[in-house]
Amino acid sequence: MSQDHFLLAGDHASRWLGIEVEQVGEGHARITMLLREDMLNGFGMAHGGMIFAFADTCFALASNDPAGPKDTITVGAGVDINYVSSARQGQVLVAEGSLRAHTGRSGIYDVQVTADDVLVAEFRGRARTIPHRLQERSAQICTAPRGVEAGPGPEVDVVVGSARDDAGARR
Repeated sequence: MSQDHFLLAGDHASRWLGIEVEQVGEGHARITMLLREDMLNGFGMAHGGMIFAFADTCFALASNDPAGPKDTITVGAGVDINYVSSARQGQVLVAEGSLRAHTGRSGIYDVQVTADDVLVAEFRGRARTIPHRLQERSAQICTAPRGVEAGPGPEVDVVVGSARDDAGARR
């Protein structure tokens, strides 16, 4: 199985998480992630959102052909996650995802997340294959409307539901 996957080339979130691909193939993926201090909640355990993002990346890798899209891509239509135990800083999480069922354009994938061979979470993803329009959509996102010059906007800090501009005035 190849350790490369086209999705990772532009996946800044997975890069920030420090995800490493151990195995990837059609319908299967196995990835790892070291739990860092900035991934912990107030109890000193892995934040549920970090575990979810990690499992979701495994789901994405397992549900898309590592060679890249031809004319379709597979996206998540819905997911469920059940947290079974906690994980701590310094532990390496392992996520292993596999195709469970596939009919037409729909699929079901299961991802198990473990730390030190102890189950941390069970994730089930419902996938849908759709026409590939990523390049077209990326061009729309990166292009400013006609007559509008693209450039940086005002710096904004969000503070508990309010925003302030550079001078500190509330907006």
